[in-house]
Amino acid sequence: MRLLDILGTLASVPGLFTLASAAKHFQIPPRPDVVPSPYNAGQSMPISLPRDPDRYCQVKPVLPPQRDDAPSILQALQECNDGGTVVLDASYLIGSPLDLTFLKHVDIVITGNIAFDDADVYYWDSHSFKYTFQNQSVFWKVGGEDVNIYGDLGLGEGRSVVDGRGQAYWEEMMVNENLFRPMLFAFDGVKGATMSNLRMRNPPNWFNIIANSSDVIISNMDLRAESLKGTKIANSDGWDTYRSDRVVIQDSFIRNTDDCVSFKPNSTNIVVQNLECIGSHGISIGSIGQYKGETDIVENLHIYNISMTNASDFARIKVWPGIETDFQPHLGGGGGSGHVRNVTFDLLHSVNNDRAITITQCYGQKNETLCNEFPANLTITDVTMKNIFGTTSSKLDPLAGTLVCSAPDRCSNIKVENITISVPSGEAPVYECRNMDNGILQLTCIPDA
Repeated sequence: MRLLDILGTLASVPGLFTLASAAKHFQIPPRPDVVPSPYNAGQSMPISLPRDPDRYCQVKPVLPPQRDDAPSILQALQECNDGGTVVLDASYLIGSPLDLTFLKHVDIVITGNIAFDDADVYYWDSHSFKYTFQNQSVFWKVGGEDVNIYGDLGLGEGRSVVDGRGQAYWEEMMVNENLFRPMLFAFDGVKGATMSNLRMRNPPNWFNIIANSSDVIISNMDLRAESLKGTKIANSDGWDTYRSDRVVIQDSFIRNTDDCVSFKPNSTNIVVQNLECIGSHGISIGSIGQYKGETDIVENLHIYNISMTNASDFARIKVWPGIETDFQPHLGGGGGSGHVRNVTFDLLHSVNNDRAITITQCYGQKNETLCNEFPANLTITDVTMKNIFGTTSSKLDPLAGTLVCSAPDRCSNIKVENITISVPSGEAPVYECRNMDNGILQLTCIPDA
């Protein structure tokens, strides 16, 4: 058969075009060499195997009036799994959930743009993948072994984009605050994965969760949650780690309205470095201790070289009290146990944040008397916060932070060193310190109330 006949036959497959040596026929950026720097997660990441140069699957978007490219993407990943490369270089609309937890030795190249169907924001309530933790759900999830997802930020704003179309959800939240909203992306059950050089836009809920996974590197990402009509943006965490080990998140930009990065229960051996965060709730450990009868472990974290601007908090640890309480729709808790241990925050540049440092064991509860009566069951030990400089906002001036444990035996060996924060009034900044060893805090602590 002539080559042109072969090409015509392959191109006729609905939603999928497979071509040997396809890199010669359409532009594919090389896989980035993603290396943790300057810190790693304690050991070398697994080596990603070379891909077969003759196995490429290019996904063709379906034509109107169809609105769902999910089946074509699934077909391509089944076809090119175990050694191939899947290319998404056009505009795609995903209208149904994608369970991609079967992947092995595959690269996914996104040089086009992917959006999730927002025609019916209630559809995803019953058609997304659920997590019991904080009633979260997600549009699609990726898992398996040796998976690389990448794009090319040099292609321009409309390319290498994953868009959650959150605007429709934020507007619906104005009339129904109980609306369940999916996260934009999940690595779930992956061992050995990278994600790099992509733009993520407007998630209905969090941008990313890294769950039940190990040996993951995230690098050179551009995340932005921006309302078009002044509508309040709901949540929009940049990355949340959950039940995961050996993760590096680095060299990225995040503009959002909630945690820039958050370490949820059982996050261990994690590095976050070289980030610029704007408008967030900080680099947050927690919330943890939320579920009675469960043990949350968060340990061996290194947070380095972070710029945080116009946020509520910066270096932050948030723990639920020792009694179950209600907090907000779909969210309540307290009474869980566990520990936070061996954490370093280093080289933090604060620009107009309400607090430079926040430690609380009364998260989710406004009644401090209740928190004192029922101290957190979870302990915080061996934490160092150092080389923190810049400014705080006028909101709490001259207060620049709070370090409050719910009982004297709940926190130990928490050090603050070389902190040079200024407040707008020009006064000496002060910090609320309670049930702490003030002798190893290089701060001016106000007396306990």
